[in-house]
Amino acid sequence: MIKQDLLLRAVVPAWVLAAGVVAGLSPLAWATGLTFGTALVLLTEWGLRRAGRAAFGPADWITFARATLVGCAAELIADGGLSVAWLVGLTGVALLLDGLDGQVARRTGTTSEFGARFDMEVDAFLILLLCVQVSRTLGLWVLAIGLMRYVFVAASWAMPWLTAPLYPSMARKTVAAVQGVVLVVAVSGLLPAAASLVLVALALGTLTWSFGRDVVWLARHRVAEPSRIVQFPRPFQAPAWRGDQAA
Repeated sequence: MIKQDLLLRAVVPAWVLAAGVVAGLSPLAWATGLTFGTALVLLTEWGLRRAGRAAFGPADWITFARATLVGCAAELIADGGLSVAWLVGLTGVALLLDGLDGQVARRTGTTSEFGARFDMEVDAFLILLLCVQVSRTLGLWVLAIGLMRYVFVAASWAMPWLTAPLYPSMARKTVAAVQGVVLVVAVSGLLPAAASLVLVALALGTLTWSFGRDVVWLARHRVAEPSRIVQFPRPFQAPAWRGDQAA
């Protein structure tokens, strides 16, 4: 069973590469798909081993399917002469499936830290890809949406208190969901450029507010690191000679 699980995950680079070949994409797109697929297999295997698990659960396979769609979208974006309909379709389905993996995990009793992290990383990379595409028409400032989480993670290396658990927040979830929807709409070209510009700018503003609020909350509730305990040498004690004590 374990070998079958790994084998199924290992053929993903071939699936993504084949999709690029069939679609007649450029060699750069093929290389992008192959790199993405290989990284996906290696990173998920590393994550499973680190979590002490040998195979995917039912929900993990849904996340893996979403990641495969994201890989195909990466090929289209790398190609440059992409079909907007295909890109919107792939990313739209990947966004629609977001949340399904969590429901399956809860119903099957297979929720895990690995699954939650896997889902989060797929979402983050999908948003970054959409930002790359939208930035080609609206400007490089759009990349701030996709890079904000990665900057937050990098900052947590220097400030470990940023990794503390956050309180549940519907506002945070709503803001995160809005980013994907707005970016897909901007990619689709359904709205005039000015309207897309306003929507994406508002999305960036709400995301900045959300991250800023969380950082302030974490800073206020940070747990002070225990100070180092300095071991002072014990005071010198003269040996107790027998003759020093009265009989």
